[in-house]
Amino acid sequence: MTDTEQHHGPFRWMEPWFLSYALLGASVAGLAPILLPISVGESGSVADIGLVMGAFNLGGLSAPLWGGIADRRGLHRLLLICGLLATALGLVAFPFVDSFSGRLVLALVQGIGAASAATVANLFIVEAHPQSEWDERIGWLQTFYGGGQVLGLLLAGLTTGPVLRTGFLLAAGITIAAIIPAIFMRSNPRTIRLTRPVLKTPSRHAEVSAGSPQSFYHHLNAAALRHAFRSFVSPLGIFLAAWLISFAGAAAFFSLYPVLMKSVFDVDPALSSVGFAVAATIGLFVYAPAGHWSGRFGAMRVLNGALTIRVLAFVVLILLGTFALSNRGWMALGGFGFVVIAWSLLSVAGTEITAQFSKDHEGEGLGLFNASTAIAGVVGAVVGGWVAGRWGYQVVPVLGIIGSAIGILLMWVVTRMARKNETVKEEG
Repeated sequence: MTDTEQHHGPFRWMEPWFLSYALLGASVAGLAPILLPISVGESGSVADIGLVMGAFNLGGLSAPLWGGIADRRGLHRLLLICGLLATALGLVAFPFVDSFSGRLVLALVQGIGAASAATVANLFIVEAHPQSEWDERIGWLQTFYGGGQVLGLLLAGLTTGPVLRTGFLLAAGITIAAIIPAIFMRSNPRTIRLTRPVLKTPSRHAEVSAGSPQSFYHHLNAAALRHAFRSFVSPLGIFLAAWLISFAGAAAFFSLYPVLMKSVFDVDPALSSVGFAVAATIGLFVYAPAGHWSGRFGAMRVLNGALTIRVLAFVVLILLGTFALSNRGWMALGGFGFVVIAWSLLSVAGTEITAQFSKDHEGEGLGLFNASTAIAGVVGAVVGGWVAGRWGYQVVPVLGIIGSAIGILLMWVVTRMARKNETVKEEG
């Protein structure tokens, strides 16, 4: 390390264009997950909320398309700017459209735009800097995104209620502002790689509908699908099934979060947004310990521990929703906080387990991992909306319990299967 590098400290890993992703995090991971459900809930049914949030999540599945274009055509900066413009357009038009079909399309546009912008984020790093710098630079990129999410959640607390439309305009304005740092960044990475290296840096963000840039890097491509069919009954296949089910159960709660907290616990959306922001901030500081615990106790134990925390937290939320206790709103925010913080453990452990089970196919395995997360978000939002519409919001935490409990059971199957395979290899 040179004297110049030592002098600059951690700032040498940061670049001005990171601000674009901080602002993107504020709009699509902070403001949108609060504003969209509230806006739809004012004139639509609970099922409508689930479908709109499902469409928002569905946009993330377009990531392979944008990543392929970036790799083949070298249009990295153009995809970033166009993605930001599309997201801003979807946000600014949403409060002015009354038809459900129109809102469904606009939510999908927001998700596609966010996926386009986020997909190329890591490419600006891995194709322009030496591999020895990737972890630090990607870690700081994720920190910027996570910090932006916290800011967006705090702003959402100020723009709910009668100024809800202002919140959408603010989110769109923030997204437009994200274009400015993108304009002044390098035109495109100098080297275009058609085969992508494996990135294991966990996504430092809370569990929300729109994933961080890291979650869009490993794509679900033909190679990944072939690998999936070969490993369907392998430890990796069972693990991905467990991950999808457990994530879908929690996604049902997250997709309805602000309206559910208001309906069941009488927590105003402004307060629930701040509570989410506090939990997300705490979660950012849990990533480092999560990595340490995974190395010391094993990633599977950490993951099962996180799922157990979620089961207990959802049980608390069900009890609070059943009994009219004084100050139950604050207790409900505390219970939800544990659901959010558990994501930091799940993200780190899940990424590590996927890499272990993928072995020589880590890129394809992580592509399946991220795809299963996106699909689970769609399924959870749609099923959550349907369940809440049929039986009420208070039933939604049950989906979180069922998903997490099934996940724990399947993780036990995965562990036994992996041990059996290891025994067979040693005997062979």
